Amino acid sequence: MSLHADRTVSYEKYHGTSNDFIIIDADEFIPNRYSFATTYCDRTDGAGTDLDIDEDDHVGADGVLFLALEEKYSPPRVIMTLVQPDGSTAAMCGNGARCAAAWAAEQTGASEVMVDTQAGTRHATVHDDGSVTIEMGVPAFDPRDVPLTHDGPLIEEELEGFSVTAVNTGVPHAVIFVDDVDDVDLETVGPTLRYADVFPEGANVTFASPSENGFDQRTYERGVEGETQSCGTGAVAVVAAAKRLGRLDDGESVTVSPPGGDLEISVPDDAPATLRGPVAHEFAGELGRDPSSEL
Repeated sequence: MSLHADRTVSYEKYHGTSNDFIIIDADEFIPNRYSFATTYCDRTDGAGTDLDIDEDDHVGADGVLFLALEEKYSPPRVIMTLVQPDGSTAAMCGNGARCAAAWAAEQTGASEVMVDTQAGTRHATVHDDGSVTIEMGVPAFDPRDVPLTHDGPLIEEELEGFSVTAVNTGVPHAVIFVDDVDDVDLETVGPTLRYADVFPEGANVTFASPSENGFDQRTYERGVEGETQSCGTGAVAVVAAAKRLGRLDDGESVTVSPPGGDLEISVPDDAPATLRGPVAHEFAGELGRDPSSEL
């Protein structure tokens, strides 16, 4: 192996409704995952700048998925670690887990995959149409689970001028229902709510408004520190909060539409929530293992 090859690592780029991720085989040695993620997720100079990619593909990413595949199990398992653009890790990412399942299915030919996350093990199904369904666990409103400094659940209580409901769908979300999500100045109000004192670990901030088929959604993501084109945990949080507030009938499957595309959400009473949506492979290439070093 050449010195140049020693210094590079192969990657693949996937997205779920335009929530996009760099995928690295966890067996590959990366000296500093923090530096790797903060460098290659950059939207100007990140992964993809060295490739002749289509204009519809996106430079950089919403995170790096380090995936360890264990094929000896049936169904196969993939251990997922998500490092975000700010170098932090997230316990769960719905679209990231769907991309991880699609990647594992491509490696193994399996249509069922178990995805091990820091929020627990999630079962995924890869469908013939290219969509992936991932179990998302049971949404939690208890202040110990979100977590909150609040005495009791935070349900439609005023926070920074908004009526906020707090729920954990693998990561904490502040959910706000408004008449039209397009009227929200998310880059301004997102950070204020994300760092509100009631959230000791911070929160993702998700706005939702009624649509013809369900809800429109916009999310300011913790760790990305900006709006993403789609957020799977946020979509589940919207439906969980809507159900808690009596906006939905029990067992109803709902379409949630972030800017990147439609997601199908189910939050039943007696089973884990599920998230279904398309997954696509964007491109592949080589990146420096240690971006602080020159190749």
